[in-house]
Amino acid sequence: MKFRSLKQQFEPYKDVIIFVITLLVANYAWKWTMVGDENGDAVTWFGIDITAPFEFMACHVADAVYWIVGLFRDTVYKVGDHVIRYDNGVGTSIIWGCTGLKQSFIFMCLILTVLPYKTLNHKSEIINSLWFHKLWFIPLGWLCCYAFNIARIAAITLLIEFHPDWFHFLHDYLFKYLFYAMLFGLWVIFVEKIRPRVLSH
Repeated sequence: MKFRSLKQQFEPYKDVIIFVITLLVANYAWKWTMVGDENGDAVTWFGIDITAPFEFMACHVADAVYWIVGLFRDTVYKVGDHVIRYDNGVGTSIIWGCTGLKQSFIFMCLILTVLPYKTLNHKSEIINSLWFHKLWFIPLGWLCCYAFNIARIAAITLLIEFHPDWFHFLHDYLFKYLFYAMLFGLWVIFVEKIRPRVLSH
């Protein structure tokens, strides 16, 4: 009886609890299994070299950021494949951790773990319909992650030209948590808008 009562008390918060658990598990699973050096020379997963996609994305992000920053500043130039620098010597290096792939992975996990209200009381076609909506919503979320990642790195790069001491705050706090706020917002849209429509049919 106590367990049933406790379960009933937590039932309204089930989605949020699953969100928090998924976020933590996905985040630490990434940290524990993905290993890369600060220079971006090598990235491994369980000891398997998977540098290629990260190198490709790091170069792509650097090119995109350089183009965006160049629209606003004529004092910027690119050094090699990853470094964006200003005439005053201030610059930033875009490594494997700047690709946005981690956030895309976490977003996928968050959407995959969204459950129907009561799975056993729904017909299988409705459950399949929810999975169908996950299959288009996850790529849409990846596009949002991609766009936000480019925008955040471009914003950081623009802001540090004359304020290099802002880098730590912008990179490790402000834009990091804004990124996760965006993921939460997308998750809320799926849980509160898309799932009810699917399960109401």
